[in-house]
Amino acid sequence: MNTTIKPTTTLRFFTLSLFLSLPLLLLFLTLRRPSPTTTATATITAATATAGIRIRPGYTSYSSYINHQLNKTLNPKLRRIWTTRDWDRKIRVFAAFFSSLKSAGLLSNSSSCLCIGARVGQEVAALRQLGVANSVGIDLVPSPPLVIHGDFHHQPFDDETFDFEFSNVFDHALYPEKFVGEIERTLKPGGVAVLHVAISRRSDKYSANDLFSVDPLVKLFKGSELVRVRKVDGFGLDTEGGRAALSSSKVPLDVSTMKYRPRGNIVRYGSPLALFTI
Repeated sequence: MNTTIKPTTTLRFFTLSLFLSLPLLLLFLTLRRPSPTTTATATITAATATAGIRIRPGYTSYSSYINHQLNKTLNPKLRRIWTTRDWDRKIRVFAAFFSSLKSAGLLSNSSSCLCIGARVGQEVAALRQLGVANSVGIDLVPSPPLVIHGDFHHQPFDDETFDFEFSNVFDHALYPEKFVGEIERTLKPGGVAVLHVAISRRSDKYSANDLFSVDPLVKLFKGSELVRVRKVDGFGLDTEGGRAALSSSKVPLDVSTMKYRPRGNIVRYGSPLALFTI
């Protein structure tokens, strides 16, 4: 006997089959979709990757990065050490280093100075002790009167504010190009920046990047030129490890050109850029 299935019956079978398959389809698509955490981490790493500078993975957002940094800066034990046992010793070491820069003509008592990532301000205290009165530091956690609140990825200052900028926290920068860009933005024409950085070694667990040579760092300075490279012994700061220091002199451009990518003549001011390593 021939059995004929009416069109309406076929439609019901098709509709039922579709309803039963839809949950399986959604499950398949969900499993294939990358998690928000993985996507965010990959985005941060890809956006900040620079040849010769490794951005450490694990940050799902800028807020998570900031919170991780605050875990160190707000650590009661570390802050107690920084303000007691380490205070006088670090001021002496910083003062000796800054004195050498004064002798080299890279710093003077009339310089307006910024210390980036200054924590409780030993660097600022050393500069003021040497007679460089117009000195201030920035950090995620302020420490008045030496250090005010500030994010080195977004310095809270106008363009061309400082004659001299110093930092030994480059390894904590999640966005190295922004870190350097803010230094060049806030330096005056002829201004000098000195960076104390770790080379080819793993820094502390709060570092956000690893630097494998000085070349990638120098290339980040779009409006500066290299003066010299000199190896140092960590300035005697046991919490910093072996370091290298970069000093740069800003090369501002003619106002008819772009700030750091000249289309016309470059007007040079002050001394050229200097680099120190071990």
